[in-house]
Amino acid sequence: MLKTPDTRDRLLDAAETVVAARGVSALSLDAVAAEAGVSKGGLLHHFRSKEALLAGLVERMAAEMRAIFDAVVAAQPPGPGRHTRGVIAWALHSAPERAERDLRIAAALLSAHAHDPKLIDPIRIEHARIRAQVEDDGLPPGHAHVVMAAADGLFLAKVFGLWTPTPEQAAAMERVMRALAGP
Repeated sequence: MLKTPDTRDRLLDAAETVVAARGVSALSLDAVAAEAGVSKGGLLHHFRSKEALLAGLVERMAAEMRAIFDAVVAAQPPGPGRHTRGVIAWALHSAPERAERDLRIAAALLSAHAHDPKLIDPIRIEHARIRAQVEDDGLPPGHAHVVMAAADGLFLAKVFGLWTPTPEQAAAMERVMRALAGP
């Protein structure tokens, strides 16, 4: 039996959909309520303001980011560079079905940042947690930071539609990043 998303999740999904489909400027409580098929009062029961809705979106993104990264790292062999290899796998081997989700997340994150830069603090905290793990990965200074910067750059290039590496380019980048991450 499939679990139906609760109203709070439906509202967060609707907010992501509004931003991804119509842009940040279209995000309003009325638009989200309509997209979710609930009354504005129903929305206000869960999120008292647009800021609360955006905060809920960012908190959910940070939890999702943590879960995905931790699962990717757990799949890596133990030893020095494990977290850094996780960053590489996360950047270059995301499941194809993640592409649309990643873009929705990015759109929602941009919307939250545009509303109030402090709203993305949960993402900053999660990014700092990941960065601390790669910094303590047993690699020479700078190696993990270069890999992380490359991964962040690839994500932003995808979000803004700047560039998608060809399979050959991705394979070449992976070889270079893996050389930095150790065996």
